[in-house]
Amino acid sequence: MVRDVDQASQAPARGASLGLPADGTGSLASFSSRAGGYVIDALLSAGIAWAFTAPAPPGNTSLLVFFALTTLSLALVGQTPGHRLMGLRLAHPTPGTRLAPWRAVVRTALLTLLVPALITDADGRGLHDRLTKTAVVRA
Repeated sequence: MVRDVDQASQAPARGASLGLPADGTGSLASFSSRAGGYVIDALLSAGIAWAFTAPAPPGNTSLLVFFALTTLSLALVGQTPGHRLMGLRLAHPTPGTRLAPWRAVVRTALLTLLVPALITDADGRGLHDRLTKTAVVRA
């Protein structure tokens, strides 16, 4: 039994394969904090879209607002409003620089489909992050 505990403690930490710390600033964000950020961004997008479509429901307009809000905020400041409120940011291959616009567009397009975000690797990164070589980390 002790042997199993010793082997488990020697397992690589989440994010180690990416060169990220095991915990604290710069470590991979948990699924719940990433999901919280997504919900905040989705509600904000729906609210903005509703302001333009009221009294009718926003429908797909909220998806367009979500796409624009997420793409622009990631490309300009590296975090969405939901990330900011949840204490997260987007890490990408070139630290200290802005996210390339193509990465923001591809990542957001996949995130809009939602399913790629639910397909995760051993580190807990969604398919949309793996394809764009990004990761949501603690700010």
